[in-house]
Amino acid sequence: MTILSVNINKLATLRNARGLNNPNVQEWALRIQNWGVKSITVHPRPDERHIRKQDVYLLKEALDVEFNIEGYPSDDFCKMVLDVRPDQVTLVPDDPEQITSNHGWNTMKYQSELTKVVAKFNDAGIRTSLFLDPNPDLVSSAASTGASRIELYTESYAQAFERDTAHKVIRGYAETARRAAELNMGVNAGHDLDLNNLQNFLNQVPNVQEVSIGHALISDALELGMEETVKRYLMITEG
Repeated sequence: MTILSVNINKLATLRNARGLNNPNVQEWALRIQNWGVKSITVHPRPDERHIRKQDVYLLKEALDVEFNIEGYPSDDFCKMVLDVRPDQVTLVPDDPEQITSNHGWNTMKYQSELTKVVAKFNDAGIRTSLFLDPNPDLVSSAASTGASRIELYTESYAQAFERDTAHKVIRGYAETARRAAELNMGVNAGHDLDLNNLQNFLNQVPNVQEVSIGHALISDALELGMEETVKRYLMITEG
């Protein structure tokens, strides 16, 4: 079984557009939790254009399921994570100006810096995952940082799936996942996974413990409704 982690950033984006508290991010997170989802993800950014720092603290108090915080390991981000103590922190190499994540870590180049950050989170009992491109050559250096997991960046797979060429890229994902397993690292995945391409990905990439899905899930909910959408994703991830 793969855990579905629902990224609720887009709910916060909608709320922030009007400057009020509708939709209420915390209330929606609890609804999603009550529909059987076992993990909630947020990705706060410095400009708070969607999830705000206050949301992170409120969600930690409200949730009874796994809480995953994604972000670039700036000093402010690390302080917040250590204050909140989520179940998992996913480190991404984002520039503050980026609209969304668009690449994984070069864990060879940044191994020293990542090792120092991961050590802080490990000492606090927080599981750490590193956002990684599908490249098995990067897994050893990722493991050397002390991180427990990698999160496979799946945009190239999603784009290939749309072009019916997923078979050309999926091998890299599978090889990276297998290499992680050899080094006793867990495997997460996320970015542009959706109701159309998720099952194929899970069928062909071994040992995927968790998928983080936000934008596609919220988009699907416009047509299907949120509860039905969540149930359909759970049917795929939980079999």
